Parts: sequence; C-alpha cells; structure tokens
Amino acid sequence: MLPPLALTIGEPAGIGPDITLAAWMQRDAGSPPFYVLGDAAFLARRAQQLGLAVPIRTVAPGAAAATFPDALPVVDIGIAITAEPGRPDATSAPAALAAIRMAVADVQAGRAGAVVTNPIAKAVLYKAGFREPGHTEYLAKLAARDGEAPPHPVMMLWSPQLAVVPVTIHLPLRRVFNVLTTELIVTTGRIVARDLIERFGIARPRLAVSGLNPHAGEDGAMGDEDIAIIRPAVEQLIAEGIATRGPLPGDTMFHAAARAQYDAALCMYHDQALIPIKTIAFDDAVNTTLGLPFVRTSPDHGTAFDIAGTGAANPASLMAALRLAARLCDGAARS
Repeated sequence: MLPPLALTIGEPAGIGPDITLAAWMQRDAGSPPFYVLGDAAFLARRAQQLGLAVPIRTVAPGAAAATFPDALPVVDIGIAITAEPGRPDATSAPAALAAIRMAVADVQAGRAGAVVTNPIAKAVLYKAGFREPGHTEYLAKLAARDGEAPPHPVMMLWSPQLAVVPVTIHLPLRRVFNVLTTELIVTTGRIVARDLIERFGIARPRLAVSGLNPHAGEDGAMGDEDIAIIRPAVEQLIAEGIATRGPLPGDTMFHAAARAQYDAALCMYHDQALIPIKTIAFDDAVNTTLGLPFVRTSPDHGTAFDIAGTGAANPASLMAALRLAARLCDGAARS
C-alpha cells in the first residue's frame, strides 16, 4: 500500500485552503488519502468562513491514512497562519515555503508517496526574499542530494485530452531567444520520454515539437531558429530512438486530429504550451514536474485571491492532481 500524499497549504490567503477542504468533503472510496502540511487552527477558521463542517485533526504523517476517512489530517508546520482570504500577510511566505520543504522531506523519507502542491503567490514570496523562479525550480533544488547538482526539472501540464511541456518556462518572452538551445530541447525530450514510459506506462511515447516562429519559420523566411536550433534537436531525439516530429507550426498542433498523433507536445515557451491546455481542459488539467526523484503534481491554476474565502473555488483541478499523483506513484512502484 502506498503512503498518503503530502499536500502543501500553498498561499494561505488564496484558494488553496478552500479547495483542500472541498476536496476532502468530496472524497469517495477511490480517493487517494492525503494530509495537509499547514496549521489546523487556520484551516478550521477557513472552514467556518466557508460554512463547511470539516472535522480537522492534527496528526503525524504515519497516522494520516487511518485518519483520512473521518477527518482531514493536518501535519503541523510550526507556523501559526494569520492570513485572511485575499490578504497575504507576514505568515504567508514562511508557511508556504515551510510546507513545501516538509513535503519534500516526507516523500524522501518514505512518509509520503508524492508531493502535491497548492498554488503559491510568487510575488508574495519574492517580497519575502525568495530567489527561485517558481515552484518547479525550488523543488529541484530541494531534491538535490548533498554535493550534487539539482536534477533538471521539466514542467508538464497534463489532462486526458492533451499533455504539453514548455521547454522554457518562467521567462520574459524576449529572453526565450537567448535561453532556447538544441541541448535544452534534447534534454527536455529525453526526460519527457523517460517519464512517460516509467510513470505513465506509455511503452513508446510520441513527441511533437513545436516551432518557435510563425509557421515554424517558413523555411527560414520568418527566422532561422527553427532550422538552426529546433530541427537538430528533433533529429537527435529521433537518432536516440524517441518517436519525435517537428518542428511543427504552433497554430496547427492542438486541434483534435493533431492531438491524436502524439502523447506530449514540447513547446518552446510558456504561453505556447499553457494557452491550448487551459482552453481545452481548464478545470481538470494538472501540473506535474518530470525529472525529479519523486512524484509532484499541482492544480493548474493560481491563487485566485479575488474568490478566496467565498466558496466559489472549484476543487476539480486539485482532485485531478491528487488522482494523478496516486497513479504516477503506482506507475513508479511498478517500474
């Protein structure tokens, strides 16, 4: 039996606490057990604000699975959270980061099966001195063993209809041209193919690689990056036995017939990947980090400060993230 999933509190002033409480309320016999890394008193206040009768119990990770059917298990992070809905305060950043650190420690020690993260507010973290670009990069840093470089993390947005991978992630668009290299595309493709085999159980993954410029450069008429950078990467992946097509025009990759031709799309920058999946699967897409020595998933949305504490937040993406984490843990255990 797999250990329970470790769910971080995320930004306390956002909708993470709301959807956590709702996900527990909507659990059924097939729901994977999870515990929340947070503050039980804070979650009890938020449940009262939302009018939810959620029993909450502070436990150790080892007691979470037995507690889960009857109460929401909370593992205390040692920080009394005081943030109100929509209003981050001085406890927001320390609580969000402490929960992430403890979740990683728990999964590394075998106390948790996977890390599932609620949304964070990067602007709040940056003001508190956080120096990583985002969740993905911070998790890679925490995953590094002493004296070793962090693993190369790859962000995949997954849904039953579409899986996309931005090769460059949290960068201003003007910097993409400086960062994108053949080596980065090849490294990303290798990690995606490996994890599709080992965790998703796809025997021979098919990758589609987008172009960077309109019409994939139109044979150099609209920029030479597609010829000079992307095409050699596709050729290298093919030479390594990975089924790969591209560079393909980004505007024709995501209709239903095109999606049937691949298992994951490698896109050259953030919005090229996220716009199609958020259009196709806004409520049930999941963010999962490939390339880490443990499973990590997250809902594919932000903190939504404007609706925090109102009861309007939809827990569907978090519930999909929990289900996918359990599935990937099971796949990793079998491989």
